[in-house]
Amino acid sequence: MTSNRPSSEQTPPEGIREKIHEIIFEADTPAGIVFDVALLFAIVLSVVVICLETVSLLGPWQQLLKQLHWFFTFLFTAEYVLRVFCVRRPVRYIFSFWGIVDLLSFLPEYLLLVPGLSGTSVFSVLRSLRLLRAFRIFKLGWFQAEADDLGGAIWRARAKIVVFLTAVLIIVTVTGTMMYEIEKAALGDGSMFRSIPEGIYWAIVTMTTVGFGDIVPRSLPGKFLSSCLIMLGYSLIIVPTGFVSAEIIESKRKMMTARACASCMGEGHDRDAKFCKFCGEQI
Repeated sequence: MTSNRPSSEQTPPEGIREKIHEIIFEADTPAGIVFDVALLFAIVLSVVVICLETVSLLGPWQQLLKQLHWFFTFLFTAEYVLRVFCVRRPVRYIFSFWGIVDLLSFLPEYLLLVPGLSGTSVFSVLRSLRLLRAFRIFKLGWFQAEADDLGGAIWRARAKIVVFLTAVLIIVTVTGTMMYEIEKAALGDGSMFRSIPEGIYWAIVTMTTVGFGDIVPRSLPGKFLSSCLIMLGYSLIIVPTGFVSAEIIESKRKMMTARACASCMGEGHDRDAKFCKFCGEQI
């Protein structure tokens, strides 16, 4: 009687999936670090190849770039398949942000094989999405913890940042309106400030110390107001930086690890954690 149970070749041992997951998703092991660094170089080289393909080169070089192009396409395809294979919940990974980015890093290439799509404008847009693979650098090894710290610090300081931006918005609105009225009263039709929105635009450019120079005050009171706004802009530059820096310092007090949960792929666990703090699965 034939057994309905899958053979060992059809169902890989759980240990193989765990080992692949450790290499691909973990950044605390020697194998994981080697994989991350190798992937980093592959991402950079693939982006260089994409850039060189837009340069007019001699035939042999163009052919070499095309071969390298498809080599990296197959490489990222294999990587994506391994990622789907080793996670416990493949559907969750496939529809996650990084899962979609990983998919788009090679999927547009295969559209070249579909007749009638290679010359369409839609395909040109999809080809540009290949450059999204560069964002995967932030998932690699030692970059992960720093990226998580920065993102978490900005999120925790969001209330302070919103209050700061609200105050800046009020300042540029008031000063832009004042500049419009000052220049109009002093120069009349000769004023470069033809409306209040243009005055607000000037205030934003001046306060951020960019100074495009397309709209400038020409009256003495207007120049005085402009000088005050520039000095105020310099003094306010460090405010949001201080908010984020304080949160980063606070987060450094917590010892985190770059281990990823094999079930939900959540990251940022304590070093002594035995269970995922997001889904409760053992890690």
